[in-house]
Amino acid sequence: MPPSPDQLELWSQPVVFYLAAGILGYLLGSIPFGLLFTRMAGLGDIRAIGSGNIGATNVLRTGNRPLALATLICDSGKGALAVLIANGLLPTLILGGSPWGGTDMAVIAAIASFAGHVFPVWLNFNGGKGVATFLGTMLALNWMAGLAACATWAAVAALTRISSLAALIAAAMTPIYLALMGEPLVAAASAILALLIVWTHRANIARLQRGEEPKIGRKT
Repeated sequence: MPPSPDQLELWSQPVVFYLAAGILGYLLGSIPFGLLFTRMAGLGDIRAIGSGNIGATNVLRTGNRPLALATLICDSGKGALAVLIANGLLPTLILGGSPWGGTDMAVIAAIASFAGHVFPVWLNFNGGKGVATFLGTMLALNWMAGLAACATWAAVAALTRISSLAALIAAAMTPIYLALMGEPLVAAASAILALLIVWTHRANIARLQRGEEPKIGRKT
């Protein structure tokens, strides 16, 4: 069966645009908000606290809830912003038009922003676990699936008080939500990111198996 016009158009943008989407996504994703916010608040290096992670869950272990919330919003927001720029929505709103954009470019930006958060060049490629950035990209790629993923995380976290378990279940469910909504490309991308989240949580999984995983909000 010959490809449809939509399939022919899917990868029709110049290669330089895909490279730009990837570079932009990576640079946005690599901003270590948790580290920056804790240093500005005089709390020292977040990497020396708790799990050593730069994400919102570890920032919460300092006891500073507003700072943890700010980290959560910014870590998810940078992923969403990368996607919105790459799919052409923000350039269109701001400039009245965009020479680029599309789901394929948005997916590249989503994966790149996640990679930037997990492997930031500024921190010797040793960053966070990527959950907030993952949720932000999903909200921007498909807001219904993104909300479903956030709701899954919130429900599991409320029941278990274990952030890592909530993250793993939410990540695993997201490709299913997207597939049911008829988003095969985004579902495939979310499956890749879900596998990476399992990898970044390998130490957490070991602690879960031993029953030693700390609860949300436990201060160091």
